[in-house]
Amino acid sequence: MAKISYYTEEGLNRLKNELNELKTKGRSAIAHQIAEARDKGDLSENAEYDAAKDAQGLHELKIAKLGEALSNARVLDESTIDASIVSILSNVTIKNKKSGQQMQYTLVSEEEADLKTGKISVNSPIGKGLLGKRVGETVEIKVPAGMVEFDVLNITR
Repeated sequence: MAKISYYTEEGLNRLKNELNELKTKGRSAIAHQIAEARDKGDLSENAEYDAAKDAQGLHELKIAKLGEALSNARVLDESTIDASIVSILSNVTIKNKKSGQQMQYTLVSEEEADLKTGKISVNSPIGKGLLGKRVGETVEIKVPAGMVEFDVLNITR
C-alpha cells in the first residue's frame, strides 16, 4: 500500500512545479546532452554517451518518484488541527532546560522539512518527541548528542 504524505498548500505546489520543471526543461537538457554525445562518433566506445544515458535514467526515476509522491499527497486543512497540542503544522517554541536556549520550529512532513527556515520533520527525533505535547509540559528527547530536556513554551498555527 502506498504511503500517504501530508503537505501544506505551498509544499504541494512546490512539488508540482518541480515535477513540471523536470518533465520539460530537464528532459530537454538531457536530450540535448545525448544528441551532443551521439554526434561525437562511435557509440560503443563513447563514455559521454553512456554517461548521458545514465543521467537520463536517473532523471526519469526522479520524475517517477515525484509523480508517485504527488499521487499519494494530501493537503492539510489547518483549520481542523487542534492548536492546544503539538501536531503537524504546529509552530512550537521550546526551551532547552540545560542551556536555556529557546528555539522555534514548525512541524511539517518529511518532504517539506528545511532546518534553515525552522521547519522540522514530524519524523525527526525532536518532532517525534514533541508530538502530542501541550504548553507547560517537559519532554525528554534522545538526540545524537544524548538525552535533552525541553520545556514546551508556546504552540500556535
